[in-house]
Amino acid sequence: MTNEVLLNSFRCLLIVAIILSLAGCSSNKDAYKGMSATQIFAEAEKNMQKENYGKAVKDFEALEARFPYGEYADKAQLGLINAYYKHNEPALALSAADRFIRMNPHHPQSDYAYYLKGLVNYDQNYSFTFRYFPLDKSARDPSSAEEAFETFKELIERFPKSQYVPDARQRMVFLRNMLAQHELLVVEYYIKRGAFLSAANRANHIIKYFEQTPAIPKALAALVTSYRKLGMNKLAEDALTTLKDNFPDSEEAKQFSN
Repeated sequence: MTNEVLLNSFRCLLIVAIILSLAGCSSNKDAYKGMSATQIFAEAEKNMQKENYGKAVKDFEALEARFPYGEYADKAQLGLINAYYKHNEPALALSAADRFIRMNPHHPQSDYAYYLKGLVNYDQNYSFTFRYFPLDKSARDPSSAEEAFETFKELIERFPKSQYVPDARQRMVFLRNMLAQHELLVVEYYIKRGAFLSAANRANHIIKYFEQTPAIPKALAALVTSYRKLGMNKLAEDALTTLKDNFPDSEEAKQFSN
């Protein structure tokens, strides 16, 4: 076979490949051709139920693009937040939630948008690594936990009768305990470094802003240690009295009884 024949064969194959590629693109572009908003929404819901979240994302995106007004516009936007969330695209989910909240402040389902936004940040804090390996979640960057806490708090304040409030409250308890534990890690770091004034200030912050969390006895114990190291014996004794009066059976109280 001559080089010229080979070259012509290659050109033919290339043309066929281009035609097939264009046909594929055309097919994708026309995937929703002739479908009503009701049909696209039903397809999206079906894919969500099947946990085919990638396809559901495309469905909701198509629904929003093709029918930006009317009864399915809001359904598309809310569905898209959830689909992004389930498809593990947190940045897109947060952006979609913020957009819906901004554009629909009085929508009857705004509480759902707030709830989903809180869930996205909550799960960001509870990522794959921390879900499947025995690592302390409180040791990581607390920004997602703080965002989740504030979003759930806003949900409860704005929509006290929402069906999502009970779950949001439970998640806030967990987040608050975890944020307090994170603050304790900072206190312990300062104590190890000999930065006792910084440790005392941070421990006082825990006592003031994280009442009724498991971190309080440890924060009081850190205050006793820090104030003693600083020579502030009166403050140390006050902290110790508070610790023993309020948490007499705690390991921290027993630690100072010996």
